[in-house]
Formats: sequence, structure tokens, C-alpha cells
Amino acid sequence: MELKDYCSNLSSELTGWKAKAYDIVRRLDKVSSGEKAKVVDQVRDLHMLVEELDDRIERLRRECPTEWSPDQMEIEQKISSLKGKLTKLWSEMPK
Repeated sequence: MELKDYCSNLSSELTGWKAKAYDIVRRLDKVSSGEKAKVVDQVRDLHMLVEELDDRIERLRRECPTEWSPDQMEIEQKISSLKGKLTKLWSEMPK
């Protein structure tokens, strides 16, 4: 796979995870303050992860570095963490 294609695909994947996180945040905006208080720490962590993903997406679009291994490992860890946080938030959110 060509490097530009890889960067584009990874950028798309990260953007998809970011969209999932925003969907949860929008859903949380509709619940009562008492219910929000139950997941405030996870939401804060989620916002921080999304900001970090934004930085990576921008770097991919701007630079598409030829040596991506260290960044790739870090991104994979962040995606794994984000998946866990999204799953936990989703299960704790009021229906």
C-alpha cells in the first residue's frame, strides 16, 4: 500500500472514532445533570483523547511521515483506550 493511501485510511479511521465519541457527547447533552455527573470523568477523558486524535489526524494530513511506527503504536493504544471508554460510557448512559 502506498504511504499516502495508508495515511488517508488511518486518518479516515481516526475520524470515524472521533465521530463516535461526539455522538455519545451529544447524547449526554440531552440527559439530566444528575445522570451526567455519573460519567463526568469518562467524558473528560474522552474529550482529551479526541483532542489527541485531532492532532494526529492533522499531522497525517499535513505531513504523512514516512516513519510512522512509534506514532502507529501510540495511536493503536489510544484507539484501544477510546474503544474501552466508549463501551463503558455507552453502558452507563441512561436509556
